[in-house]
Amino acid sequence: MPRQSVTSLVLTNPPSLTIHPAAVYLSVLSLGSKRTMEEALNKIASLLTNGECDAYTLDWAALRYQHTAAIRTALVQRYAPATTNKMLCALRRVLKEAYRLELMDATDYAKAVDFPSVKVKTRLRGRALSSEEIAALMRVCIEDPTSQGIRDAALIAILRGAGVRRSEVVNLDLKDFSVNTNSLEVRGGKGGKDRTVYLSTAATAVVEDWLLLRGRKAGALLCPIRKGGEVQLRRMTSQAVLLIVRKRATVAGVESFSPHDFRRTFCSDLLDCGTDIVTVQKLAGHATPATTSKYDRRGEEPKRRAVEKLDISYTPRRR
Repeated sequence: MPRQSVTSLVLTNPPSLTIHPAAVYLSVLSLGSKRTMEEALNKIASLLTNGECDAYTLDWAALRYQHTAAIRTALVQRYAPATTNKMLCALRRVLKEAYRLELMDATDYAKAVDFPSVKVKTRLRGRALSSEEIAALMRVCIEDPTSQGIRDAALIAILRGAGVRRSEVVNLDLKDFSVNTNSLEVRGGKGGKDRTVYLSTAATAVVEDWLLLRGRKAGALLCPIRKGGEVQLRRMTSQAVLLIVRKRATVAGVESFSPHDFRRTFCSDLLDCGTDIVTVQKLAGHATPATTSKYDRRGEEPKRRAVEKLDISYTPRRR
């Protein structure tokens, strides 16, 4: 870390949250992103001050290039490239808010954010699930005679059929589901954006079967269930979704995967069916088609099939 006194980076009288750069930045994030980025900022603040500060007690406006360059080096030594870049993104955004709030001048701001991101290996993360694997997952849920079986079938039907994120599926309410239009209203997704997604008729039927058990009282669409089978009308956690998916994968004999791989499968399958990338982007809630393209896990076969469609008007000679 730089030799500048740690004391000079500590806010002795923290400003109100409306003009605190970290608070202003975090206030525009969704709940899940806010937790992640707040944790990142806490770690950066702690590194800069030997554990004395957190995101709200560090004077972000006092940071200069020597601080940000040192933080980048420290993060590279401690975290994977993707994690480091995420934390550096949070740092840049807070410094931008400090500049917007006129707590930093243009020159200090430009120098402080003039550090490179970390190169990330191009190997794709995650995978797409095959139709056989999805069928196996659904089968072990349906064959489970307990209440958890039909609940988990509905969970998988939504994750696979609508391509929603873990944080989005646990935030769905009963009122967000429409059997008439086979739709779900995703509220407060990534970036605080709302969007409408759709389920197939078969996936809608699975959710309807769950509602026969859950009932039609207002509240969370998917709920925890006690060991005795009692449905609790409250939200599940994102961690619970992860544990459910892992459990069903083990029983079904499906190779390890993450809940986010349902999302990758959703995008890949729609693209493979010929759906234009802009439509897939809107359904997935991505900011740009470029982000959607990163979720494509179809491999080489679609490219081979696409090239076969190109006509060069040539009749092969007899051999």
